[in-house]
Amino acid sequence: MRNVHIDDYDGLDREVVAVGNDYPGGYVLPEHRHRRAQLLYGATGLMYVTTHSGSWIVPPQHAVLIPPQAAHSVKFIGVSTRSLYIEPESAKGLYVNERCKIITVTPLLRQLLIEAVALQPLYESERDRLLIALLLQELAVMQAREFEIPLPQNPPLYELCQRFLKAPAIHDSAERWAGALFMSPSTFRRHFLQQTGMSFSAWRQRACVLVALAKLVEGQSVNEIALSMGYDSGSSFSTMFRRVTGQKPSSYHPSSLSV
Repeated sequence: MRNVHIDDYDGLDREVVAVGNDYPGGYVLPEHRHRRAQLLYGATGLMYVTTHSGSWIVPPQHAVLIPPQAAHSVKFIGVSTRSLYIEPESAKGLYVNERCKIITVTPLLRQLLIEAVALQPLYESERDRLLIALLLQELAVMQAREFEIPLPQNPPLYELCQRFLKAPAIHDSAERWAGALFMSPSTFRRHFLQQTGMSFSAWRQRACVLVALAKLVEGQSVNEIALSMGYDSGSSFSTMFRRVTGQKPSSYHPSSLSV
């Protein structure tokens, strides 16, 4: 099914409902939730998925698994999506601790998603049911990518994190953040770890790399991104990028991304 709303089909007596939608650049779906779990995939463009506890950047050829009833908003940058809405019982085991999860979409999984969207809402044939069963099997073995930026619940710290994400700098210091929160550096580091589950330095590094990933997909050069974030050189940025993502920055340049 194409360009329909899941609410009109949520009650279908089917384990999985597949829907495809096209979104204009910069379109934002405000915070909402689904009864079913959702696999949201974009072959091109970028998606930004935000919940109360974290932000996920979804590059091309990746998908995000969103747990049932998880309140989330999505910003689309030039994306044509394929979504699976999965009954909660069937989605168990696809995510951990009720948190979103990013996966790489393999060529097989991509083709299965395309075929699923082409099914009739009340698919009946054995072939169609086997296709859906294989989809769920493939999802179960996909490894998670570390494309999450955890966000704190403490409002003043949350605001600092949001400001950082708008203009990330790799050498921004814990001492500066501690001063802004009227804490000692050691107290701040403990507070940050408690709030996000990551050390400040690890969070800062991941945030820089993931914001950079989005800029790469948009076509910015490695050197331009590296200098804007305070890296000493494009090569030092590339080393850090590969350490966090397991891939070279050039892997996310538009010229390297196939539909």
